[in-house]
Amino acid sequence: MLQATGMIVEYNPFHNGHAYHVQQARQLTQADVVVAVMSGNFVQRGAPAVLDKWQRTAQALVNGVDLVVELPTTQAVQPADRFASAGIQMLSALGCQAVVFGTEDAQLDYQQIGVQLAQLPEHHQDFKDYRQTYATQLNQFYQQQLGLSLDYPNQLLGLSYAQANAELSRPMTLVPVQRQGAQYHDTQLTKGLIGSATAIRQALQQVPPQWHQVQQVVPKVTFQTLQQGPLVNWARLFPFLKYRILQADLGDLQAIYQMNEGLEYRMKQQIQAAVTFEAFLKALKTKRYTYSRLQRLCLYTVLNLKTTAIQAQQPYLHVLGFTPAGQHYLHQIKQQVPWPLITKIDRKLGQESGLMGTDVRTDLVYQNLTGENQVYGRYPLRPVKEI
Repeated sequence: MLQATGMIVEYNPFHNGHAYHVQQARQLTQADVVVAVMSGNFVQRGAPAVLDKWQRTAQALVNGVDLVVELPTTQAVQPADRFASAGIQMLSALGCQAVVFGTEDAQLDYQQIGVQLAQLPEHHQDFKDYRQTYATQLNQFYQQQLGLSLDYPNQLLGLSYAQANAELSRPMTLVPVQRQGAQYHDTQLTKGLIGSATAIRQALQQVPPQWHQVQQVVPKVTFQTLQQGPLVNWARLFPFLKYRILQADLGDLQAIYQMNEGLEYRMKQQIQAAVTFEAFLKALKTKRYTYSRLQRLCLYTVLNLKTTAIQAQQPYLHVLGFTPAGQHYLHQIKQQVPWPLITKIDRKLGQESGLMGTDVRTDLVYQNLTGENQVYGRYPLRPVKEI
């Protein structure tokens, strides 16, 4: 029987740090198969992925991942705790024995901390101090309850993985890996082979793109794909957001997921004068909301993601790609997987009321930006040898 270890990823884009993560996952767990639950065409902080999910799947398969399964948009574009919980549940459904994740502090006993967090009352779900962001209040809660001070985003994400894992009926083994090189929020590419995905995206957005710097920190297949494009960012999506806000009435906007506390009025007030997405975000910003929270809200708005759609989402496993070992593993577990296992999207799955209706609709928005087919007629990818 093949043994699998899992990871929750975005690969936006796949870089050398990710390759190190994959190598460590296999080495530390001695797994036969490395499974990646990967965000689709839209990512956690509320943005379109720089490359589409099929391009990023191909990069992962060439660089050591055996099976890539899509994290649906309704779960991928969420705050860290909900993003983590969805990913952990998917890895558990896929039969993984371990979860490997990067962190700035690999010395923490995440397994034990997860048990402690799972036993705490959920007061942190209903913070009421409007002078502080949710993330700030959550950090304070962890510090008060566990004596933990979280200074880096992957620490917070690691604790979210730990708590979600502890709440499973059969928790997986947690394997933290110390982050190497650049930190998550680093915006500049410096000398070295590992740079942050944030810095890579910023280098790509410069005019002209800083190709020489990018080439040093990504595998060959990623570099080739980035040069071929098309590359997507909020600048390309912003005209659609502006149209959406201008044409929608307040009732339509109020139905959008996470649209509360009068944010629909603020959007209406600020959108006409905004020339760029960055200017619009700055105009929306208050002490209560982080830029990530507002950026997610903007994405929900342009994708017309309503609260009802989020609440109605049923679980499924959409396979984006596999190696021979990954395909063998799927055959091994397919009778035990508790959720629908999907390798091809048909019209029934993709219709508005279908199991994948929301993801098909959001993927068609992304497809409109690139001209590349994202949905129908797509089958799981297999690794192609690097040129």
